[in-house]
Amino acid sequence: MNHSWANAPAVAAVEVALPSHVHSQEEIISELSRFGGPVFERFARTAGVQTRRLAMPLARYGRLSGFTEANETYLEVALELGEQALTAALKKAGIQPDEVDLIVSTTVTGLTVPSLEARLANRMGLRPDVKRVPLFGLGCVAGAAGIARMHDYLRAFPDQVAVLLAVELCSLTIQRDDTSAANLVASSLFGDGAAAVVATGAAVSGAGPRVLSSRSHLYPDTEGVMGWDIGTQGFRIILSTEVAPIAEKYLAEGVESFLAAHGLSTHDISAWICHPGGPKVIETIQRVLSLPPQALAHTRNSLRDKGNLSSVSVLDVLGETMAQPPAAGGYGLMIAMGPGFCSELVLVRW
Repeated sequence: MNHSWANAPAVAAVEVALPSHVHSQEEIISELSRFGGPVFERFARTAGVQTRRLAMPLARYGRLSGFTEANETYLEVALELGEQALTAALKKAGIQPDEVDLIVSTTVTGLTVPSLEARLANRMGLRPDVKRVPLFGLGCVAGAAGIARMHDYLRAFPDQVAVLLAVELCSLTIQRDDTSAANLVASSLFGDGAAAVVATGAAVSGAGPRVLSSRSHLYPDTEGVMGWDIGTQGFRIILSTEVAPIAEKYLAEGVESFLAAHGLSTHDISAWICHPGGPKVIETIQRVLSLPPQALAHTRNSLRDKGNLSSVSVLDVLGETMAQPPAAGGYGLMIAMGPGFCSELVLVRW
């Protein structure tokens, strides 16, 4: 099927910025096993993670006084990494900050009002009339959802430029008094980082894959599968064992019907750009979609080298895919799932 590219936006650039504190999984196990014990060690050694970047030196986490200090640290580091990622992405795309018409920002690991993109606007030279869309609460699905919402906007305004900024400092949400399986799994998986994506409307010349379409899906009776309990101690993870079973139940049908609406099937997809939720989720996606192991190599590598970066991860996978793109004309499918419980699918083409 020939898709009309007449009004399809393009992803011009993706850049990831990571904290300077690099720790091996073994170092993290050594530090955190004091509160998680052997159960944490077991989770951490089967998480598919080898190294992670953390917002602070590992030894400092035990000295955090509480949510106020953690959130203050979040704001400081988030602005630093956000500026790095956004500056690098704009430079790669050959776009000046004052040419940006829309900025979407997403985070779920800290609270700040004004939001991150508002705090960065002046210091980065964004225009005073830049449109701001801060997203909160989407979690791991937000990288793909942010691309989808930029697509929607740029379809309406094809002569404009949009950017997406995702910043997640998952380590700052750690709850040292919470020995629940959910917190131990989260502590063994999640890392810190930021990503920025520059997208251009069809009337703005730009290289990169075209974003053709997207589909959102909320699954019934799944609000308790993933999220936060937010209270005096900050963010306490909600993470059910149902994530992989939900993917098992719904994902293949959702992907197949979405692709079929565009005259495509899974066999037409050259690049699978999947969020690395964790080993079980990756295995489930591979199995239900009948993918060869190499199809999710970038996803597994991202998890191994950086941990699960929440909304940032799928953008990291997108960046790696763009660095080694399929042949011209090849299709890619972004897949992410997150709190709601929900999924977001984004169809792109090189």
